[in-house]
Amino acid sequence: MPLRRGDILFLHANIGFFGRAEGVTGSHQLCEMFFDALMDRVGNVGTIVVPTFTYSHPRNQVFNPKTTSSEMGIFAEWIRLHPDAKRSTDPNYSVAAIGQEAELLTNEVPENSFGRNCFFERFLSANGTVLNLNLDAGSTFLHFLERENNALYRFDKSFDGFNYSETNQIMKSKSTIYVRYIHEATLPNFENFHNLAKREKKLHCASLGRGAMNLISANNCQAVINSHYSKDPWMLTRASGNKMLQNIFLNDKKKLIDDEEKNA
Repeated sequence: MPLRRGDILFLHANIGFFGRAEGVTGSHQLCEMFFDALMDRVGNVGTIVVPTFTYSHPRNQVFNPKTTSSEMGIFAEWIRLHPDAKRSTDPNYSVAAIGQEAELLTNEVPENSFGRNCFFERFLSANGTVLNLNLDAGSTFLHFLERENNALYRFDKSFDGFNYSETNQIMKSKSTIYVRYIHEATLPNFENFHNLAKREKKLHCASLGRGAMNLISANNCQAVINSHYSKDPWMLTRASGNKMLQNIFLNDKKKLIDDEEKNA
């Protein structure tokens, strides 16, 4: 894989699917092996970032950035617990990072998880690299690009909740996330994006064990979206190429909006 010294890597990972590694006896050792291999490639000037999402506010759960576990797999949780990791305080879309740019990518998060100065915007500005292990080229970063393109099937929704402060006090907080209207047409589907990126030689793929690694820069993600989104604004959903499903959603959209306003 064309990883370089100094890269900022954002990983969605399912490392267990690779299969057994010689000499590795448990999940902790497996995570350590992958971490060491990646840090060896990006060096001490590189950075590894993982999603430690919790969706705490929509679930009416108190978020503590120091102790609230993520739901993003064993590797993300291993990074979160690493003594060198820094974690953002976003109660829904927090990330944990280790490396030279960890502080830059995690500090002073905005109220809107996908808005100005959010992690995803900083990641794009730094031309970070998405590295997916045993997943296609799609990532949460693509939802940020959907918002940049004013996706007709998503909208900002705010939630009130509670966070623990640095002094371990529970404080009221507000968080805004970019959600989809609940409808069959809006279900995410990144296969189309993966195939386009591969065809345009912007995606690097490699096999490992019984699994696969997919790598694409943030700038190339944006380039693929910008090239195709105007022609197919459904390209990241199940409704891509399905005019009937698109029309059903458009007919249902007013009711979906009304329902959201009633429940606000």
